[in-house]
Amino acid sequence: MTDAARPSAVRVRIVGLLLAYSALCHINRMSISVAGTEQIIPLYKIEPTTMGWVYSAYLIVYTILMTPGGLFIDRFGAKRALLIQGFGSALFVLGTALCGWTVPAAFLVAALMVVRGLLGAVNAPLHPACAHAASRWVPASALGRANGLITCAALLGIASTYYVVGSLMDWIGWPGTFAAGAAVTTLVAVAWARFAADDPRDHPGVNEEERRQIRGSEGGAKSAGAAPEAGGIGGFSLACLTASYAALGYFQYLFFYWMEYYFDTVLKLGKGPSRGYSTICVVAMAAGMVAGGWLTDRAVARFGARRGRAAVAIGGMAGSAALLLVGILAVKTAWIVAAFSISMAYMGATEAAFWTTAVELGGRRGGTAAAIMNTGGNFGGLLAPIVTPYFSKYFGWQNGLAVACVFAALGAVLWGWVRPPTSSSPPAQVRSETR
Repeated sequence: MTDAARPSAVRVRIVGLLLAYSALCHINRMSISVAGTEQIIPLYKIEPTTMGWVYSAYLIVYTILMTPGGLFIDRFGAKRALLIQGFGSALFVLGTALCGWTVPAAFLVAALMVVRGLLGAVNAPLHPACAHAASRWVPASALGRANGLITCAALLGIASTYYVVGSLMDWIGWPGTFAAGAAVTTLVAVAWARFAADDPRDHPGVNEEERRQIRGSEGGAKSAGAAPEAGGIGGFSLACLTASYAALGYFQYLFFYWMEYYFDTVLKLGKGPSRGYSTICVVAMAAGMVAGGWLTDRAVARFGARRGRAAVAIGGMAGSAALLLVGILAVKTAWIVAAFSISMAYMGATEAAFWTTAVELGGRRGGTAAAIMNTGGNFGGLLAPIVTPYFSKYFGWQNGLAVACVFAALGAVLWGWVRPPTSSSPPAQVRSETR
């Protein structure tokens, strides 16, 4: 193959930057829970229920601004949305560090709630923007795998917080760790500013062969002729998808914010083992996301969009609920960790089906549709940091975890009413004159 006929590989680098964005956002997001468990709660004598409000300050603002963020993406493109997210995230992660260095103990919780809420505001467009960008740069036949990798990167970021961020906190303290996170985030945002584009046709590094490969699988899911379901952006199908993603959000966030605390404080396994077991659970979910992306593409190719994605989502959520229950009832630590890990992997396997379906249901407003779905996911998710410690205080931590089983089962049922279009428009193109 001659150089002229050989496709350029800009799409690979774009996806790589999306993976970096996804991972760093979640490192910066979840580091506060590690700092809370290991240093802030014991050092400042803060109640877990109070610290839960610090965690949820981010989630509340993040959730409220999710749909406006999707509208911004559809109007101005994913490049601008992720520029704001990257540089804004670096600013407010640094603000978290400054709280630890400068704010008196009596005002620390209030200061952290403000700064983490602002961080949630700038991070709101992240996942819809990543899904939007992937739909522009990745052929339809590989879109499930791309979305699976992006969500996997988020989980690997979360997984790294327990050991990498935890160890860094042991060395330079939690404020210094957040300052380091701000520096790395700035570097990635600079790389995105220099290299990214909203559309392959706007990127000078993309040759015609790569453009042909990207659009060669269009049709079906990327056909330009279809519109979103009647009744709005995605209609009743998007409403059911959003409600199901809210159930998934509750399940995930319970693990993200309270699993290390559960292993360390409730089961009394110690800080070191608790870091390790929490990491295993999150890495298992990340592996499930990659496998689920591949499985979703295979299932769609064989059974069609509706049945293929529904089979992956229903099977994953139902299996996740059952295995979480097994872990709650288990006595031996090895069985608890194994059941929790496989449960997380099953839930992770559903992510690609959710994100690919949301963008399709939105048609030319795919960014908005993805944002609406993620708004639901975070409404469910923001409940977990608050509800879990309060419920567990009166009914026990095992029963607090069991609530997530109910949510997962309900999420599986809701997929019965999700009907992806047989074809849908790609997200609206953002040409140079609108940027």
